[in-house]
Amino acid sequence: MTSENTVWSIDQASVFVEGLDHPECVAAHPDGSIWAGGEAGQIYRISPDGSEVREVANTGGFILGIAFSPDLSWLLVCDNGRHCLWRLDLKTEQLSLFARGAAGHEFKIPNYACFASDGTLYVSDSGTFRVVDGLITRFDADHSGRGEVWFEGPFNFANGMCLSPDETALYVVCSFLPGVERIAINRDGSAGTREVFVKLPRTVPDGVAFDTDGNLYVSCYSPNHIYRVAPDGSKELLLDDWDMHTLSNPTNIAFGGRNRSTLYTANLGRWHVTAIQTDVKGAPLPCFR
Repeated sequence: MTSENTVWSIDQASVFVEGLDHPECVAAHPDGSIWAGGEAGQIYRISPDGSEVREVANTGGFILGIAFSPDLSWLLVCDNGRHCLWRLDLKTEQLSLFARGAAGHEFKIPNYACFASDGTLYVSDSGTFRVVDGLITRFDADHSGRGEVWFEGPFNFANGMCLSPDETALYVVCSFLPGVERIAINRDGSAGTREVFVKLPRTVPDGVAFDTDGNLYVSCYSPNHIYRVAPDGSKELLLDDWDMHTLSNPTNIAFGGRNRSTLYTANLGRWHVTAIQTDVKGAPLPCFR
């Protein structure tokens, strides 16, 4: 069931947990738990061994990206159904509205979020479907909900994002480019030079994550592929699941587990999160530092 040209075998991948409602997002907590969202507003906490799933909260919307704050006090939740961002307090498990947009901009499809180590928050707005008007917003490190349009793009459906490990650039998936763009971050925090980092023809890329060697991993909603892109932009196909049962429209990805060597994928096409055992180590997000 694996393409002859893939680096990894599909045997390295397995269903980590079943019974979720078409999860779009996945995030790893340093305590070993895995978090995900559902298409009816569910926010799930999954035990480290995958044996227990608990619905922590529900927004009544459609959960896209989620991200832990650097101090692990709260979870940022992107809600496409409600066109807003939520703040989930991890101690009280109470939801509160974080933002409906940034200064002068109301969210269309708030898709994905990532934190810098100082608490600055970047959020992609995919824009209007099939219209090239996606952009990136940025919110203050004081987590007050004050934000601005950081980079107007326009992007062809801005989707998953991640900061480079040294936080000097933001990598943005553009699903209908299709590929990943790189936006330099200037010393004053403003957006710098924009460039296409990699193109992935005849795919719909969605999620991204770095390893400790500076390689970028890209999951594709279609076909069921995971790529690894070297710092120089050269790419290799790591995994291909042609029958769509282990990887099924994989969307967001996250490194977690022991030594952050397990790559978890959400699968919008089915009801599970996949765990892929790798020989690499994921770069630590700010919540792991």
